Amino acid sequence: MPLPLIVGAIAAVAGAAGVGMGVRGAVKMKEAKDDIEWAKRRHERNMGKLRDCNEQACSMMDKLGSNELETLSSFREFADLFECIRNRPEFKNLDIMGNVIPDFRFEELKDVSVGASVLAAGIGGAALGTAGAMAASGATTVAVMAAGTASTGAVISGLGGAAATSTALAAPGGVGMALGSMVLGGATLGVGLLVGGMIFSMAGSRISDQAEEAKDQMYKAESKIEKICDYLTELRNTARNYNDTLTSVRGVYNSQLNMMRDVVMSNTDAHGKAEWSDLGSEGQRIISNTVALVQVLYAMCKVKLVLKDENSSLADQVNTINYAEANKASDQARYAVTRIVNQ
Repeated sequence: MPLPLIVGAIAAVAGAAGVGMGVRGAVKMKEAKDDIEWAKRRHERNMGKLRDCNEQACSMMDKLGSNELETLSSFREFADLFECIRNRPEFKNLDIMGNVIPDFRFEELKDVSVGASVLAAGIGGAALGTAGAMAASGATTVAVMAAGTASTGAVISGLGGAAATSTALAAPGGVGMALGSMVLGGATLGVGLLVGGMIFSMAGSRISDQAEEAKDQMYKAESKIEKICDYLTELRNTARNYNDTLTSVRGVYNSQLNMMRDVVMSNTDAHGKAEWSDLGSEGQRIISNTVALVQVLYAMCKVKLVLKDENSSLADQVNTINYAEANKASDQARYAVTRIVNQ
């Protein structure tokens, strides 16, 4: 074959090979681009799932937190009625199912009710998760802080209405700081310190320009998101069950409180006081039952639904749902209600 023809043939073969390589390269580039786009879409879907789980958990925790604050606030009327009774007996610790529920100090009960009212008024319009953060850390604890002394020297429990709210929220180092940190927690983590650094670690997972790395990063993020969503779902369910029990007990308590009001008011003298011995056995039983329900509800509102995990690394931290205390408080409450209703 003449040399020009040979050279031409070689060039043709090389050209064909080059075209083939170009086609294969283009196919690979398209496949890589498709993989990256798929990884991005899946990551966005996973992030949407996380947002939904977080919002549902936060909403349920907010509902529980608000319910606890309302419960604690309602103790003010009980405390006022209780104070009207002269020569009342000393109510001891409540023994339910072999577990002792401590009695309350009368002064503390009044302070807590005022503090809870302040907080309930102050969280209106606050970030998602603010009221829930109180349930997570124990609403009673925060209410006690709110009933403390403001930096101005004014005792918050001695104030009322808007004055009490503004004083409490403005107090540096006191409830103002506590509530401020909770608002921040609600805005960034959902419910206080519920998922720790994991949500930040997950949110920072990048989808790179390299297809395999993009898929690998997406799968790692997906695994973390699944773990967080499982946690948030469990938290939501636990909060819902706890809130249902709290609501049920509050219903019985409200009924008993109404009867207690009738008993006390119908036996008060000119000084607004009622003698314990004049209340009769039925009246004394109603008041004793009301006291027991206050102890049960007070104990329920003290439970920290979330326990911060101090041992996990920041990237892997998911805090612990306090199943043990929540279940024990719920069981005790249901038992107490059953015993009172069946009397």
